[in-house]
Amino acid sequence: MSKGKKSARRYNKKQMVELLTNLFQSRANETLSFKQIFKALHFDTHPAKMLAIDVMEEMAWDDFLSKVSENSYRLNTKGQVQEGIFVRKTNGKNSVIPDGSDKPIFVSERNSLYAMNGDRVRVSLMARRRSHIKEAMVTEIIQRAKDTFVGKLKVERDFAFLIMESNMFANDILIPKKKLKGGKTGDKAVVRVTQWPSRESKNLVGEVIDILGKTGENNAEMHAILAQYGLPYRYPKAVEDAANKITGEITPQDLKEREDYRDVWTCTIDPYDAKDFDDALSIRSKGQLFEVGVHIADVSHYVTEGSIIDKEAQKRATSVYLVDRTIPMLPERLCNQVCSLRPDEDKLTYSVIFTMDSEANVKNYRIVHTIIRSNRRFSYEEAQSLLEQNGVVDGTGQPAPAPGKKGYQGEYAEQICLLDALAKKLREKRFKNGAINFDSEELHFDIDEKGKPTRAYFKRSKDANKLIEEFMLLANRTVAEHVGKVKKGVKAKTLPYRVHDNPDPQKLETLKDFVVKFGYRMKSSSTKNATAKSLNKLISDCAGTNEEKLIQTVALRAMMKAKYTTHNIGHFGLAFDYYTHFTSPIRRYPDTMVHRLLTRYEQGGRSANREKYEELCEHSSDMEQLAQNAERDSIKYKMVEFMGDHVGEEYDAHISGIQSYGIYCEIDENHCEGMVPMRDLDDDYYDFDEKNYCLVGRRRHHKYQLGDAIRIKVARANLEKRQLDFTIAE
Repeated sequence: MSKGKKSARRYNKKQMVELLTNLFQSRANETLSFKQIFKALHFDTHPAKMLAIDVMEEMAWDDFLSKVSENSYRLNTKGQVQEGIFVRKTNGKNSVIPDGSDKPIFVSERNSLYAMNGDRVRVSLMARRRSHIKEAMVTEIIQRAKDTFVGKLKVERDFAFLIMESNMFANDILIPKKKLKGGKTGDKAVVRVTQWPSRESKNLVGEVIDILGKTGENNAEMHAILAQYGLPYRYPKAVEDAANKITGEITPQDLKEREDYRDVWTCTIDPYDAKDFDDALSIRSKGQLFEVGVHIADVSHYVTEGSIIDKEAQKRATSVYLVDRTIPMLPERLCNQVCSLRPDEDKLTYSVIFTMDSEANVKNYRIVHTIIRSNRRFSYEEAQSLLEQNGVVDGTGQPAPAPGKKGYQGEYAEQICLLDALAKKLREKRFKNGAINFDSEELHFDIDEKGKPTRAYFKRSKDANKLIEEFMLLANRTVAEHVGKVKKGVKAKTLPYRVHDNPDPQKLETLKDFVVKFGYRMKSSSTKNATAKSLNKLISDCAGTNEEKLIQTVALRAMMKAKYTTHNIGHFGLAFDYYTHFTSPIRRYPDTMVHRLLTRYEQGGRSANREKYEELCEHSSDMEQLAQNAERDSIKYKMVEFMGDHVGEEYDAHISGIQSYGIYCEIDENHCEGMVPMRDLDDDYYDFDEKNYCLVGRRRHHKYQLGDAIRIKVARANLEKRQLDFTIAE
């Protein structure tokens, strides 16, 4: 055969099956792309490649292969019996997600064994029928995800029911009268299931363990949101009693063991309504250099490992921030008093002290236990006002201009302006190194004394927020490098890292194809840095355009979730190879773990047990997700409550989400989001184009696209379902 001439060999289906079977069995633990398969089998003609793709599709259908992505497969080494997490849907389309996979397998209601959402189950794969999807049957419920549920009581003459809005069960939970705990019709209650459905009896039986209050009352509804996610809504008395015994007194021994920073200018900058000040900044000149201290409340000095307070903090793992309240990780005595870095009080801290030049290049650093005395407590608004008073224009990235003869205007303006200038240099470097620049906004409400929202508005991060953010990022990264960055051949000691994996390649390809329609290009890239730069260029290019929100939304969907783990893979979003959480031990348990391990290693201690800390990291990640879900639900509730006074009114909005069942719209004026249900789009039959995020009418070809401007009317505000319905305005 002459050089460059393609092989003309033809394969029949039987030969192709044999070749592919041998290849995948010989490389049983590998995921093979089309390119690798064609190269290994020397397929260099179009017919051979097309036949191979068709045969692999059939082999995946028959469960011999597992389809990993659109263009890659691996040998299916799993048996007929598997374990996984059950996902219950109100529409009956239940599924199980097997361990080690993210591909759901359908489970019909009759084969569910009444498993609940999140239950760990054992399933048996059913024999596959031609042209039918893969199905599984639950054979055992290994572990229930939860046994307590929240709902509204309905009390009859002889018995009562707990009615839940989620329609999670086929029937309401039956409650014997003697297990009501004084509950009445209309009360919000927490009920524990005492009898699960079985093949013999479909009844769910439970007992009331707590009455939260009347449905619609603010306290009852907020507590119901917490209880729904298994989050605590009150503090155990024994833990509070233990905290109240802590005096916070600083002893001569404490002073002896710490560096004294009480004479160095220090401040805190926090939200105006914050009480738990867990970080402070200090600054002083050192000749041509500056010494900046990032001082963090020394929680682990007061909360000893294994104590009753520590066990409760570990269980909670995070503070929870609902619209109208904070449910703290630590008792109030500690988080708002003893540990809080309040002004004009001596406080024990764990600090990272940086020596840096005027370009914010770190010359050296020390991680030390210190004692500080904050000179001033700033709110973000006060610090921002001080910056703007001295010529800072928010969002430009430019520091305050030179002060002239009069000097900077305002109390401690010189220190704040200097910290801001250094922070801006740090930020500039971070983005140059490939950090992703998503400018986030947060929905906030003004609340009256009864908990009713009176105003809805978005808060954008300003220069004062970014000032604090940059120094916290620097401290977190430095601590992670201090422990994790070791010489070649040396094993790093155990540390909880905050990691963020690279974006999903498939979703990045979807984004790339999608933005082409708007005239934007994204380069295919193999490295983290190139991907980040490509994303940043896209976000920068579309800034200020009609499609900006749309493209940001699709780009965010390609991102992975950040989590805690002892296995460091770096942080893609921040472009850091090493990153941890050290700066908020009052509200996050991983930070307390990091403080303890740093102290241990500083004293020459051996590396901690990795398995133990990995378990704690997983728990912290899970609790963080639950806290975020509860926060989102509280925002949704207040959103519906706020818009309940505006039913019938019309607003300009834009389309913020497209689903097969309707269009999500966000009101431009107040950022409240609701849905136009598909049943109200009665002018045509609409097809859902999932790939292009739009609905397209069959007859009139009218298109509803993510990001489009739209005029809506508020139709319904259902507080119990936390559901806001819109209609398209005429």
